[in-house]
Amino acid sequence: MSETFDELNDDFHQSSIVARIVSYVDAARRQPVGALPRQAASRCVLDLLGAAASGINQPGVLAARKTALATMAAGDVPVWFSGTTSSVVGAAWANSAAAAALDLDDGHRLARGHPGAAVIPAALAVAIETGASLEDILRAIIIGYEVGVTIGAARTTYGNTGTWSSYAVVATAAVLRGTAPEILAHAMAIAGESSPNQLFASAPAPRNPAPEGSDVKEGIPWSVVTGLVALSLAEAGHTGPRNILDSTRHYRFSEDLRLGVNPHICNTYFKLYACCRHIHAPLDAMLQVVGRYSIDPHAIDAIEVESTSGALRISNRDNPTNLVDVQYSIPYCLALATLQGPQALLPPTPAVLGQSAVVDLARKVTLSVNADFDARFPSETLARVTVTVKGRHFVSDVTAPKGEASDPLSSAELEAKFRAATRFSLTANHQDEILVAMNKAYVGDISQLMLSIK
Repeated sequence: MSETFDELNDDFHQSSIVARIVSYVDAARRQPVGALPRQAASRCVLDLLGAAASGINQPGVLAARKTALATMAAGDVPVWFSGTTSSVVGAAWANSAAAAALDLDDGHRLARGHPGAAVIPAALAVAIETGASLEDILRAIIIGYEVGVTIGAARTTYGNTGTWSSYAVVATAAVLRGTAPEILAHAMAIAGESSPNQLFASAPAPRNPAPEGSDVKEGIPWSVVTGLVALSLAEAGHTGPRNILDSTRHYRFSEDLRLGVNPHICNTYFKLYACCRHIHAPLDAMLQVVGRYSIDPHAIDAIEVESTSGALRISNRDNPTNLVDVQYSIPYCLALATLQGPQALLPPTPAVLGQSAVVDLARKVTLSVNADFDARFPSETLARVTVTVKGRHFVSDVTAPKGEASDPLSSAELEAKFRAATRFSLTANHQDEILVAMNKAYVGDISQLMLSIK
């Protein structure tokens, strides 16, 4: 880490985006962690562990864990909540799969994706390898979010999280490993060019056909593998196209990147339902209007949802055949929560599938784009719902989803979410153990937390 950018190869321009991002990473890892980003990172860790524990027994997660243990090198890095261990790459892969499985992981409005499910599993895995302190881990997480969100937000076309989160993983791991800047530059380039392309799932509407719900989802777990392997490749001398982010066809960065000025991790949102964020505003609006007017769900004749074009881009099947399709269906989630309460989505179980009453109500939902809402996306995700009962129309307020950074969940609400989300996978005693360990981590002792998630 002794070399500086002045000593890099002459063909690598210091004004390139990769060079500027690497300069930020190299400077930021030497700085103390600020109070606000530190608190934000701690909240993200708790939320992500809850998402991972909630998803730990999903079939796709079991498959990822089995494959990681069979194909990746052995090691002493815990595969969370399983009692098994693997290498850094194997454990981070399996843990990311669990965190992303139910779409309960955190997100960021600018990047339109989910940095935590990539960054935090990578950080905690590499921390075992390097013996990192809590401050080191939080610093790496903060930097990882900053890099990932910055690049994700600069894409000229929408890309699912896996298309950009490998950059975040490289930055996170490089902070903890103390990777030299010239190696980090190649690692980021290798990761960016090798990331999951997600061409089918990221395609703009109309998508014909819409992607079938599957465990691949946004490609986040594989982006973790890509990022960690890219860093190892660069350390071994492999090179990548370091001008990758200068492509104006694919990226549009502001002249002043403002990296770290207003840390992106402080603007993370948290979810109260295990489904795509496009569903949350319509869902909150629906629950609001049903509660406000004491509407009998069985008397509803029609439900009209006004939202953004992104909300119409997801599959929105009215009779999903798997839980992933539930996660991407506004009609089904609205019908399910209206008939059974929002707890049915925290988290959903296979029992929610194929329920005739839910399917019937879902088929009464129509979706449309509200031009004003669309103009305010992605900085805001808004919706309005109109429910028709016997010729009368009941209209919700214009609604933003709960848990936004502008109106964050309290610590008590975040803990309540953790307990609700993990009630099928963790005992009450285990929940208590993790929450106590998180409180100790807030004051600097992470050892108990690491033990509690093995």
